[in-house]
Amino acid sequence: MEDLTGSCAKPQRRSIGAKRNPATEEAILGAAQEILRDKGVKGLSMEAVAKRARAGKATLYKWWPSRGALLVAVYERAKGEHVHEDKGTLIATMAAFYRYVFDFWRTAEGQVFALIIAEAQSDADVAEALERYRKERLVALAEVVDRSQARGELIEGAQAEALAETIMAAAWMRLITGRLDSDPERLAHEVLDGWMVGNR
Repeated sequence: MEDLTGSCAKPQRRSIGAKRNPATEEAILGAAQEILRDKGVKGLSMEAVAKRARAGKATLYKWWPSRGALLVAVYERAKGEHVHEDKGTLIATMAAFYRYVFDFWRTAEGQVFALIIAEAQSDADVAEALERYRKERLVALAEVVDRSQARGELIEGAQAEALAETIMAAAWMRLITGRLDSDPERLAHEVLDGWMVGNR
């Protein structure tokens, strides 16, 4: 079909209902990442992403209910899933975690996370999506702390969720204050030594 200018219109990619079409999902996330690279967080809108990906806005909103949710999804796609491999001790495991996130946050794709945190201060949708992501990551960290507690590494009274919050906060603080050159092992000791059996 031709439009009024006589040029051939490009067909839109279609979703397949509630089930995500992998090709469409990849096109949307790729388009969003390109816009972030070209125009920054402020330039990212659902309309701009739909246009660049040649996808319907309804599809975007079906899969990501807000601009904030899409932003976080783009970040997660670039970062990939980090599995907290057991390094034998909680300090060694968390040092590996800090090393992984600091290395990623120094990349162009990783720097998007600092922009998301900044945008969350003035955009309620982004703040909501960021909080949802934070809670999901806390669950994973708390499981690591629980494992450490079960093998007797932590002092009596240590609470897994509170300690996981402290571990995460130390990482996020270094991101937003530009201290990603912090030594991961030293940071793990600074955060955790007071909670380890034998260090009090």
